[in-house]
Parts: sequence; C-alpha cells; structure tokens
Amino acid sequence: MNTIPPAALRAVPTEPRGSGPSRGEEFISAGERQLFIRSWRPSGPVRAVLAIVPGFNSHSGHYQWAAGQFTANGLAVYAVDLRGRGKSSGPRFHVEHFDDYLADVQSLLELARAREPGVPVFLLGHSAGGVIASAYALAHQDELAGLICESYAFQVPAPDLVLSLVRWLSGPFPTLRVLKLPNKDFSRLPDVVAALDADPLIANEKQTALTVAQMLVGIDRLKRGFPTLRLPVLIAHGTADKVTVPAGSQVFEDSAGSADKTLRLYKDHAHDLLNDLGREGVVRDFQQWIERHLSAKGDAGVERSA
Repeated sequence: MNTIPPAALRAVPTEPRGSGPSRGEEFISAGERQLFIRSWRPSGPVRAVLAIVPGFNSHSGHYQWAAGQFTANGLAVYAVDLRGRGKSSGPRFHVEHFDDYLADVQSLLELARAREPGVPVFLLGHSAGGVIASAYALAHQDELAGLICESYAFQVPAPDLVLSLVRWLSGPFPTLRVLKLPNKDFSRLPDVVAALDADPLIANEKQTALTVAQMLVGIDRLKRGFPTLRLPVLIAHGTADKVTVPAGSQVFEDSAGSADKTLRLYKDHAHDLLNDLGREGVVRDFQQWIERHLSAKGDAGVERSA
C-alpha cells in the first residue's frame, strides 16, 4: 500500500459553503494521482478527528452541513475524494484494485494525524465507503478510537446471479459501465436531490464492472474478518434505504467480534442519513456515541490555530 507522506501535501483554495470553517487540500497519492481532501476545524480545541470516506454518487463536498455540526462539538473533520471521484484524478468511477481505495484512506488519515497530532481518530464510512472504511479498520484497529458505518453496502438489492455476472464481466470488460444509482433514492429532502442532480462531479456517474467486482472483493474480505473486529463500532441504517439493504448492517452487528457494538435503524430514513430528512437526530446520535468514547479515553482536547 503506497502513500505519500504529509510533507508532500500542498494546499489549494476551496469554495466554502454552509457553516463551519473549511480548508481544502490536495496532494499526490499512490500512482501519481491527485487526491483531494477537504477539512473543517473547530474554532476552539480539537477534541478528536472524524475522518470520512464517502461512497458512490458522493464526494467530500457533500459533508459541508454535517461537518458544521461536528466542528461545533470540537471535532476536526477530514473527508477524502477517493481516486476517480470528486476532485481527485484518475479514470472516473473506476478502480483497479480494492487496496487502492485503502491506500486513499491511509493518505487521508496520515494527513489528519499530521495536522491534528495526539487526539483520537474516528473513521466514518458511508455506503461503499463503509465497506472500504471497515476493511481498513480491520487492518488498523490499534490506530483508531472507533468506527462508524452508515448505510453499509455489505448487502445490495441485486441478485447473486447478477453480481456473479459482473464479477465475470470485470475480466474481459473491466471498464464496462454497469451500475447507476438514482439520486432520488439518496434523500427525502428535495433540495438535496436537486443539488445532486446539478453536481457536475457526479454527473452521469456509473460504476465500471471492475469497480463493482473490487467492492465485492472487499465484502468477501469483511465476511472473513468480522469476527476479528474488536474496535468500538456504531452501525447506522435507514429502514427505507433503496440503495443498500439494511439487513446487511444487521449481519455486521451479529458477526462483529467487538464487545462494544451498536446498531441503530432509523425508521423511514433514506440512504444518505447525513443529508436526509431527520439528519439532525442522526448527527446528535453520532456525536453522543463519539462523546461517550471520548469520555472513556479521558478527553483533554488539543488547542491549535486553524
């Protein structure tokens, strides 16, 4: 897993939207690609880092509202555009190997730790990003304070036969576009869906056969690794999610080896819990869970300038 040290980072300007201070950064990741990272920092002491791995039809810019809520509670928020997504370079919506996504998470956390040394780090993954974050966490459990999986893409509403076909197609036709997710299934808030429809960074987003096949590789890895998980984990899913299957989150909760695990099912919520109707309650639950684990560690906070 190749990553670039934080010293190689160069800051670039961003266009702040919504609440909370924002700083965007971009640096060279594995394979000579530009990996774009956004960060939001609180005005006071940094109590912990929340590192976010977005899923499909998403990128770091979609977390502006949520980041404003988390920074108000003393968290520094860092979110990555995975390779081929958002403002990061690479073939659009395509990945060669699942471990390439793990390298992007490693780069995200190296940057966050370099900027916010000495504070606990929580990792949050949404949907496909939840698969990636969970796989990373399994291999780096001693480095994380906790894992949050939101709208986990461990199970998807597609027959096994179709998934097997995609695996096969990924060999002779790796760049064949096979999966398009409707933006309307992400949120019950009309303005959120309208923003998704107008977002040029996800326009015509359609996953390649190899991307889907590599995500299935990650899921296979998780099936074997769930019992070895010992990190505190919070699993959250909307019961009306049409993009992923809530039962997959139940499987995670049942299989995870951690003694500290919580499953929250949000009645009638859609796929993107942090950008859906009722998101205020979801953020409050996430913050309370983080707060509980910060208190258990002895929260001191670290003061630094923005």
